[in-house]
Amino acid sequence: MAEDFGAFMERFVLPPPPPPSSQQLPLHGLTFAIKDIFDIAGRVTGFGNPDWARTHAPAAATSPVVLAALAAGATSLGTTIMDEMAYSIYGENAHYGTPANPCAPGRVPGGSSSGSAVAVAANLVDFSLGTDTGGSVRVPAAYCGIFGLRTSHGLVSAQNVIPMAQMFDTVGWFARDLSTLSRVTKVLLPLPDDTVKHPTHVTIPMDCFQILGSPDDHTYQIVNASVAKKFGSHAIDNANLGDFVSDNVPSIGKFIADFSESELPSVPALSVISHVMFSLLRSQFKANHAEWVNSVKPNLGPGLRENIHGAVASGDDEPLEEFLAVRAEFKSALAALLKDHGILAIPTVPGPPPMVGIQAQAAPLDNYQARAFSLLDIAVVSGFCQVSIPLGKRNGLPVSVSLVARHGADHFLLNVAEELYQTLIDEAAKAWAS
Repeated sequence: MAEDFGAFMERFVLPPPPPPSSQQLPLHGLTFAIKDIFDIAGRVTGFGNPDWARTHAPAAATSPVVLAALAAGATSLGTTIMDEMAYSIYGENAHYGTPANPCAPGRVPGGSSSGSAVAVAANLVDFSLGTDTGGSVRVPAAYCGIFGLRTSHGLVSAQNVIPMAQMFDTVGWFARDLSTLSRVTKVLLPLPDDTVKHPTHVTIPMDCFQILGSPDDHTYQIVNASVAKKFGSHAIDNANLGDFVSDNVPSIGKFIADFSESELPSVPALSVISHVMFSLLRSQFKANHAEWVNSVKPNLGPGLRENIHGAVASGDDEPLEEFLAVRAEFKSALAALLKDHGILAIPTVPGPPPMVGIQAQAAPLDNYQARAFSLLDIAVVSGFCQVSIPLGKRNGLPVSVSLVARHGADHFLLNVAEELYQTLIDEAAKAWAS
């Protein structure tokens, strides 16, 4: 375990093709790892489960994202462990072992792109490929103290990537520093270059930090101070996101009463958005995988077993049309909030990574998970891009914050992150020293 932190499923070298001329390729000299959800021609894609690997033939073609990384000069060092069928954000795998979190020993690495995050955090590769449906790049990035980008939905090819729920599936990647993350993004997401580095406005909603986040980490103060210093206090809007969603997404009205009685800390409007996301995800997961689950009856690990069987057994009586209406309204509302060059700042996760073994204990997870998905599903349901930024460690545990930008503004998002990063680090050090 110690040598590779249990990150790899299989180690092998996939070298880049010979360059067409003597030109230096953009990812020349970089190494990367590939989540075991991406097809590599001639190899079985394992999807985190031995029964899946046993019942599937080797892939006929390689994922275009993997091919693009290789064509740009990067060398792959193998495939990484993931949560079974991508159905968890914790990173524990009962069959292949849980990759060890180099940033927080004894804590989960986050999932489902667990091995990809650990391979980067442990300095085994320069960057790695993951997927993010409900949080599977952003959570492990936060837990392992590295950068993770969930790209704008649908802009990076998901061809030859095993689907979980196509409505929300995105390809993303991890790196230890922003310059590598940006370098990879320019290659794998070749959008027109965006040179804007300063946002017109930054929404830093108090409710997301004080109710859903971990107030002890002082991230609300850190982000406000950093944005004020770098972009001016006039750029900051601290209005609650829950109120904004309630006012601008009328279709949530018929669901919100179910989430307003909670005695646990919550933002009811965002709880509805999360409920909508899960209902739509379960429906698509069922359509994709119910036949295989029901016929093969795979051996699934604790926690995963209940979730996957629950999705496969879910009824067809859900009001999916109403959920799709909520999704469309939420996307429009968030687009109106951020406009072309606005930024939304939120905690990536509600607090530090839980201890290893959490997947088997349902009860303590419930509130943590509800708060986590209220944050994570903002980008999921809108389809917007999000980058998780590590702020360092407080009391020995990683702390992060996220920036979200409109769909297609991925390069702008990373520009802002690069502008703000050092100030965030300085303000975090100041806040945590006092």
